[in-house]
Amino acid sequence: MPLQSTESIFSLHRCQSCAVRNQAVCGAMSDEQISRLSEISHRKKYSAGQLIMSDEEPVTFFANIISGTIKLTKTIADGRQQIVGLLFPPDFLGRTFSRNNPYFAEAASDVEVCMFPNDAFERLVNTYPDLKHRLFERTLDELDAARDWMLLLGRKTAEEKVASFLLMLARRSLISNCSNQGQLASSEFELSLKRADMADYLGLTIETISRQLTRFKAAGIINMIDTRTIKVPDIHMLVAAAGQDSTG
Repeated sequence: MPLQSTESIFSLHRCQSCAVRNQAVCGAMSDEQISRLSEISHRKKYSAGQLIMSDEEPVTFFANIISGTIKLTKTIADGRQQIVGLLFPPDFLGRTFSRNNPYFAEAASDVEVCMFPNDAFERLVNTYPDLKHRLFERTLDELDAARDWMLLLGRKTAEEKVASFLLMLARRSLISNCSNQGQLASSEFELSLKRADMADYLGLTIETISRQLTRFKAAGIINMIDTRTIKVPDIHMLVAAAGQDSTG
């Protein structure tokens, strides 16, 4: 058996100790398979506001999100942009077996990703059925999330929209911190989007966003630790404000 290079051993250790490995698409892979994946992967950091991929640009890489938030946007014919999705740890960026990127991807906050060149990664997907199955599950999750967001944008009030957005951040923070979802009673997370991006994503104005956050704070639904950090002391109050039930 050939000896592994120092770089290869370091990459494998980095994969094995990755904070999002169990939740990411590579969580379906064995240690031997992870070793092969580590040989083609490298980490990269992006600063808030930095473009990660462009719409209709040829696909050259895919990525697991390790930290931070990425916003996905589409450009309308008149040049305006619309946020069509948000990605958090441990989401997967990119669409396998597609020739071109379907959207712009921009770092909404400081971001770190684990990147894989497209050709090498797609070969591994075809080699390992568990990895392909995990990617398929993620695609279905994205479809469910898109349908839920259609309901939010089309039927919910401004209060329910903002509460639903905060609830999503609370739950995603729980996942990225590897906490027990069944024990969610309170949560603290960073508001990674600017008010203008929140307004764009929710189909509201910046003033409406600020007004709803002020109302939630006055009602004790949230506490503003600082300008970016929100604490939810009782998640059930936020669930109710979002127009959901406790099992939703």
